[in-house]
Amino acid sequence: MPVRRLFVVLLVLLLTAVGAGVREAGAATGHGVPRAAATPDRARYDVTLRSDADGGHWTGRQRVSFQNASDRPLRAVYLRLWGNGEDMCGTPGAPSPVVVSSVSGGTPGRPSVGCTALRIALPKPLARGARTAVAFDVSITVPARNARFGREGAYRFLGNALPVLAVHDAKGWHLDPYVALGESFYALTSDFRVRLDHPSALKVPTTGHTRSLPGGPGRTVTVAVADRVRDFAWAAGPFRTAARTTPGGVRVKAYWAADTPAEGVRLTRADAVAAVDRFGREFGRYPYGEIDLVMTPGFGGGMEYPGLVLLGTTEEGGAVVHELAHQWWYGIVGNDEYTSPWLDESFAQYANARFYGWETGDCWSDVYWPDDSAALTSSMAYWSQHRGTYHLVYTAGPCALADLERALGPDTMARLLERYAREHWYGVSTTADFKKAAQSMTDEDLRPFWEAHRIR
Repeated sequence: MPVRRLFVVLLVLLLTAVGAGVREAGAATGHGVPRAAATPDRARYDVTLRSDADGGHWTGRQRVSFQNASDRPLRAVYLRLWGNGEDMCGTPGAPSPVVVSSVSGGTPGRPSVGCTALRIALPKPLARGARTAVAFDVSITVPARNARFGREGAYRFLGNALPVLAVHDAKGWHLDPYVALGESFYALTSDFRVRLDHPSALKVPTTGHTRSLPGGPGRTVTVAVADRVRDFAWAAGPFRTAARTTPGGVRVKAYWAADTPAEGVRLTRADAVAAVDRFGREFGRYPYGEIDLVMTPGFGGGMEYPGLVLLGTTEEGGAVVHELAHQWWYGIVGNDEYTSPWLDESFAQYANARFYGWETGDCWSDVYWPDDSAALTSSMAYWSQHRGTYHLVYTAGPCALADLERALGPDTMARLLERYAREHWYGVSTTADFKKAAQSMTDEDLRPFWEAHRIR
């Protein structure tokens, strides 16, 4: 064989081998190379918990089955015990609020990352497409603080209380630390089947659709079913309740503490009914059928969960529109909230501003960047070290999106957001994804826009 021909054949064989190796690794690197699949995926959580007399302590068993979506064998999974974020590993007299024990289906290690991560080694490597399950006992003690996982008077909030699977993707395992300033959460959509056994005197709003069954004497079992959601949250207390179905067919169920201002409850319910239908028209129909509003007078601000929001409510209402916008921006269109908080907070606040008709023409007058390194797209690692400037995600973020609307035109911006949501429905988006989607809507080079608005 001539030397030149031999060289060409060897070169082709080498390039073919390299290409095959890249495909097998499934790495997410450049254009034309497939992004590594996030795993474990298609998870199902089956949970049975029983509460004490006031809903402050829950114990039971949890099972989670899952599939390996990665090309590489899955040798372990991590549980995120986010409820331990503020108390971490506790003290000898006061253990962590969330304790996992009696693990089956794998071998647990020692809790890490301030007791918010628990590695469970699988008995054998899980091949691509294969399923397995782990199960464990769980004890949840609601902390004595008014917070998303906390309490206010006779009312208990159980946000981020249930252990959930961590995500492994092209960057490896996401085991970021807990932040109270914002959110650290990153989860794939999963299915939940949850049975909550509690005193009948307690109302228990939850993620998903619920039905009530009789329990033991003086007790009720609330059964919740939620599909394609990123988390499961609930509350417990002697709430007052009311429900209304929006013209678009979404059931809005309100739960409020007795001392919540009546006018604030009325305003919150009215805004919720209007916002759910409006955002459904703008971003895609709300897919879960029901949303629960949990209102108390002393809760600080608001906090979003799939199908449930916690709201501090005054005579003037509360942050219900912003929190409901999160049903799309984080809940349906997911993102890594630690790495890219602007993708949910700025988008939710932009939707909030549009709902109320806020004037955004001069909104930059309230924006001050602390230094040249600051970016709207900074992670919670940055904002945690610059706590006084985290508000920029809520101020500069919607300003930037309003400017993009002016640059593209209102109709084009509306098509962009509807298409962007549709293309990432139940998935996970990145800043690069949004920039690519926006650029596809115009022939104008948007790189100067991104740079001017610190979207990097």
